[in-house]
Amino acid sequence: MKETDKWLVVVNPRAGSGKCEKDWPKVKELLLKQGFSFLSVLTERPFHAIEITRNMVNDLGFRKIIAVGGDGTLNEVVNGIFQQSRFATTDITLGMITIGTGNDWGRMYSFPLKYEKAIKIIKNERTFLQDVGKVKYSYEAEDKSRYFINMAGMGYDAFVAKKTNRLKEQGKGGKLSYLINLVLGLFQYEVVQLSIIVDDQEVVNDQVFSMSIGICKFNGGGMKQLPAAIPDDGLFDVTVIRKTTKLRVVLNIKKLFDGSFIQMPEVDTFKGKKIVITSTPRHSIFLETDGESLGSSPLEFTIVPRAVRLIVRKKALKEFGSDQLMPKPQEETRQD
Repeated sequence: MKETDKWLVVVNPRAGSGKCEKDWPKVKELLLKQGFSFLSVLTERPFHAIEITRNMVNDLGFRKIIAVGGDGTLNEVVNGIFQQSRFATTDITLGMITIGTGNDWGRMYSFPLKYEKAIKIIKNERTFLQDVGKVKYSYEAEDKSRYFINMAGMGYDAFVAKKTNRLKEQGKGGKLSYLINLVLGLFQYEVVQLSIIVDDQEVVNDQVFSMSIGICKFNGGGMKQLPAAIPDDGLFDVTVIRKTTKLRVVLNIKKLFDGSFIQMPEVDTFKGKKIVITSTPRHSIFLETDGESLGSSPLEFTIVPRAVRLIVRKKALKEFGSDQLMPKPQEETRQD
């Protein structure tokens, strides 16, 4: 079977509460203007981007992919890359044009929201090998697994994500909806008793309000839940918020956006390669990854170091201290 030099462009028209469907003709025109040779496929249902990516790579040999949509679209494309069997995951180059609600992965790498600028960065093809997380979870009494590229949320984080995703399904989602649910959900949510084991050592056995595990810094449309995260250090960052009062949460929402909330006494942070979480009762804590609601506890997270090749901005990597940015052949002197 032959490989193809074309790009596969996976488009989620429902991303950004329908903004992607509206803007896709403009994005397509800009891609053509920049000289991209591509095949575009629009998703029709949840998890469709996984199938598209897996099948197009296996059957037609695509090794260059652009995800057009939000963090959930990127998550599905990454899962498709891991499900295909034709190439090593690091032999596939993945770019992103962000047209989502949260755009938190793009925020990590200072990716521009202006389509023309994003496309020019993708054309440069400067790539970076980022870690990927894998989580095993329970869904309707069956064991499932999922890869994620940004962050997983549990407890209150997953509760708010689930409420927001229900609104998205009705075409009513958005950043404002998330913030409203973040406050109003406090009156419905109950804390959960958790045992959290990091690299074979139990670090928490307590009532937990919310927690995050991930590779990048942001989720929820700009909340800096993992402010010390480094995306290629081979470690998860973990933030645990123990039981706290509703008033204290409301008064400190601003601290979620600058990362300073981790200095509060009810917040603990950890780093590790493997995290195991059990809850009492057994299935009482829910899970979201990259903004997509999945299932419930028990949960087991493992890190896959430098497992996906992403197109990023050179200047965004300086704060990580990484020297592993790889330029496109014969493009070393181009600036972004």
